[in-house]
Amino acid sequence: MSAGFKHNHLLGIADLDANDVTEILDAAAAFIEVSRRPVRKVPTLRGKTVINMFFEASTRTRTSFELAGKRLSADVVNISGSGSSLSKGESLLDTCKTVAAMQPDIVVIRHSASGAPHFVAERVGCSVVNGGDGAHEHPTQALLDAFAIRQSLGTLEGLKVAICGDISHSRVARSNARLLNLFGSEVRFCAPGTLLPPEAATLGAKVYHRLDEALEGVDVIMLLRIQRERLEGPLLPSLREYSRIFGVSQRHLDGAAERAIVMHPGPMNRGVEIHPALADSDRSVVLDQVEAGVAVRMAVLYLLAKGVRAQTPAQAATDGG
Repeated sequence: MSAGFKHNHLLGIADLDANDVTEILDAAAAFIEVSRRPVRKVPTLRGKTVINMFFEASTRTRTSFELAGKRLSADVVNISGSGSSLSKGESLLDTCKTVAAMQPDIVVIRHSASGAPHFVAERVGCSVVNGGDGAHEHPTQALLDAFAIRQSLGTLEGLKVAICGDISHSRVARSNARLLNLFGSEVRFCAPGTLLPPEAATLGAKVYHRLDEALEGVDVIMLLRIQRERLEGPLLPSLREYSRIFGVSQRHLDGAAERAIVMHPGPMNRGVEIHPALADSDRSVVLDQVEAGVAVRMAVLYLLAKGVRAQTPAQAATDGG
């Protein structure tokens, strides 16, 4: 372990402090340059094995973890829900025991059940990274969002951040609120009452029911998609009605701070939570978030891997050996 980073696992932002977050983001700042080179690889994790266990559909998270491992020269194995023995009735416990017997160094798990990565971490002898669990947390998404904010605005401290959309079902909103609170930023939740979590206050967020009020003076507008696969019952009259009242367009930037940026963790429902022109505007940092995802996940794998940190992240990122 490095002297600064004291964790064996990354299970949630709730387990980190501001120094931990800063260490990860600083490491990511070194590793982002690797992805911009003609040869996008360093030997830092050569001989290490990373197993990505994705039991929920994913494009950005799964792909960026795979790229992160490979760009660090780790051996990367991907397991999907449909391609695992879970689809044959095997329990998660037995799957964990099987994976642990293969002696991986790091396991990344994404699962629909809240707490699944914690369950795995208690039963394997390697480091575990939460790639998203139910409606609980998505720590690496919050970290990459923080990286993109810091790159764009120069700081995470004292900002006003509006998170708008299906917050009740969003692990992204929960992790981002926890992270931003570590730096004294003001977090605002804005959504229909049926899509607001009951624990908003304990997450340190102010609740707004009117979009214009929520976006007044904010530095960051973070939009979340309507998670149709998680919605149960009549939580919304229709997507069209949601878009009319809570969809964000270019005009909503008039009340935001002059430097305000627009974010979205993806996938986007264009024309629902975000107007297409805004998604493609120069105020959008959506693609910056995607690029940051690989660098941040490289940093997480680097900081969790045992016995590889004789070098600093900057030295590791410049080692072409």
